[in-house]
Formats: sequence, C-alpha cells, structure tokens
Amino acid sequence: MEREVRWLTPEEQRAWRSFIRLHDRLRGHLTRCLQSESNVSPADFTVLVELTDVPDGRRRILDLARSLEWEKSRMSHHIARMVKRGLVERDECLEDGRGAFVVITDEGRAMIEAAAPRHVESVRALFLDHVTPAELRVLAEVSERVVGKIDEGDTEA
Repeated sequence: MEREVRWLTPEEQRAWRSFIRLHDRLRGHLTRCLQSESNVSPADFTVLVELTDVPDGRRRILDLARSLEWEKSRMSHHIARMVKRGLVERDECLEDGRGAFVVITDEGRAMIEAAAPRHVESVRALFLDHVTPAELRVLAEVSERVVGKIDEGDTEA
C-alpha cells in the first residue's frame, strides 16, 4: 500500500534548503580552517574532541563509533591511521576481551589544544556572532528535540 507523499510547502522547503545550505557551507568552511590553520582533519578533530570530553581520555571503540554515527569498519580504519600518527593508542579490554579502547596520547592532546581555540574563533565568527541569544536557545531546543526523536526511532522515514 502506497503512502501519499506529504510534499513540502514553500515555507518548509525554504527552511529545509536554508538549513542544508547552512550546514554544508559551515562544515566546508570549518573543514578548510581546521586543515589550513591547524593541520588537522575534521575526522581527527571529532575523535579527539570525543576523547577529551571524558576525564580519562579513553572510550570503547564501539561506543565512539556509535556516538559519531560511524560504521565499525570506518572507525577501525581511522583509529589505525591515528595510531600510526601517534594521536591515540589502542588498548585492549582486559575485563571482557570483547573490545578495545581508544586512548588519547599526549601528542593528540597537544594537537586538539592547539586546534580548539582557532576552531572556536571560526565558529564564533561564522555562526555565533550572527544569532541572538534567543535564537540560539530556540536552535538548541529544536536540535535537541529532533535528535531525541531520531534516537527514539520515532520517525516515519
């Protein structure tokens, strides 16, 4: 049984396309800034941020993959490349033997500590300086609600 398509209204289409354009332009510009100013890839930056967000700088590889919404193979390959560059270490899990941890190294910490201030400056200049505190609150609320629905699996896609 075919469902009737709920086409976007002109207002919905404008909002959706503007959001996608904003996302793509911000991501592209922030990527170029990270690479040119800090010599760090967005993927490395994202992994390092996740690791610095926990007190001991270590996370299970599968938990990290889930939080970044990466496939297990992508995470494994990327972590292997980061290990070769000395940014992280892989630490086998002795408690259950089923998984491994990724642990940030001193070199990884130095990289993120050097890149983060420049990244924050870019985020402010490109985005935060152009929205009001009220708009920022609304954006956070909308984003959290939509992500919550996605996480619940409560979408009809």
